[in-house]
Amino acid sequence: MVNVAHTVEFVARTSYGRLVAYLAVRAHDLGAAEDALSEAFRIALETWPRDGVPYKPEAWLLAVARRRMIDDVRHAKVKADAVPTLKLLAEEAQEISLAGTFPDERLKLLFICAHPAIAERARTPLMLQTVLGLDATRIASAFLVAPATMSQRLVRAKAKIRDARIAFEVPSRNELPMRLSSVMEAVYAAYGTGWEDVTGTDPRRQGLADEAIWLARVLVQLLPEEPEVRGLLALMMHCEARRGARRAANGDYIPLADQNVALWSKPMIDEAERELAQAATYKSLGCYQLEAAIQSVHAQRLVSGTTNWPAIALLYEYLVALAPTLGALVGRAAALAQSQDPSYGLSALDAISADLVVSYQPYWAVRAHLLAKLGKLRDAEMAYTRAIGLSEDAQVRAFLIRQSQRITDGSGSTI
Repeated sequence: MVNVAHTVEFVARTSYGRLVAYLAVRAHDLGAAEDALSEAFRIALETWPRDGVPYKPEAWLLAVARRRMIDDVRHAKVKADAVPTLKLLAEEAQEISLAGTFPDERLKLLFICAHPAIAERARTPLMLQTVLGLDATRIASAFLVAPATMSQRLVRAKAKIRDARIAFEVPSRNELPMRLSSVMEAVYAAYGTGWEDVTGTDPRRQGLADEAIWLARVLVQLLPEEPEVRGLLALMMHCEARRGARRAANGDYIPLADQNVALWSKPMIDEAERELAQAATYKSLGCYQLEAAIQSVHAQRLVSGTTNWPAIALLYEYLVALAPTLGALVGRAAALAQSQDPSYGLSALDAISADLVVSYQPYWAVRAHLLAKLGKLRDAEMAYTRAIGLSEDAQVRAFLIRQSQRITDGSGSTI
């Protein structure tokens, strides 16, 4: 039973988005697709321990979910115009049960979830849940809202798709750019979620970074002349290049400044640089290109052995002018501290509204570091306590605890 449960969990983690996208796009009903797939997983947990795990679990789940959707339609006696769609779904599912493969419709569903009729603040969370399989609690944490609030947004968004009869198809070429920003935001949010789980121990996040990179590559193929799409891929590849250097052999967290550059992936860095250079040829600068450029400067340490902090600080100035997000503002403060003096960075942090940073861990970690550098040890200790309490990653938390202890070890030493 344990092995079966693990198999079901694995299939859900790796294939949920593809399965629900396939069902939803063909049945034109996102909610029904999710319900049917959930029922299929429930039946799998009941029958697989008795009958054994099928040779092609995904095809089995798809066939069961498809039957559930057809039964529901029959019982509801829906309009006749739904019958051809369901007949097609049944025929395709029969073919898939034999072949064991099915088309990946996730990108199509991403653009559907970005429809203008759906509330803007609900689009990215909806994509993260329906296409990438994140639960409402995790999404709420990423967007700094209560889980109940996020659940309500998601329910309303799905109802809007159903009630407005939004077409389940890729929008026309001239409509794609209007929806692109929401799609890119979801892909990057998915990457960030997977990036945070560097040890790969959280089953909710496993594989998300790879999935996000795959989706970004498909976006580049779909819209090769959109520079921000290439900027997004470049940004993720620069970050992914450093994955192997982010943890020591014993699992300890290693900050960027202390990483062994020999462990960075040069092929990934080279790919990122190619995408960034190609994006620059379109002479239309955007946030993802700027963030990728910042990571590109960090990557130059592999060659030069040093970090050009003035260049990073300048890039952050452009980024903040273009999109003054909380992450950009904190990053700018850190860059100012490195390129000029810790007091400049602290002043930049002080300029951020206190309401925005209450639960933003990076702010408190950077603040603690700068206060310690300036010799304001009591304030630094308080900031470290705040940052430690907001850290979800156990190894990051342990790193901050060690940093905090350095300023209270009796010698008065600072970071």
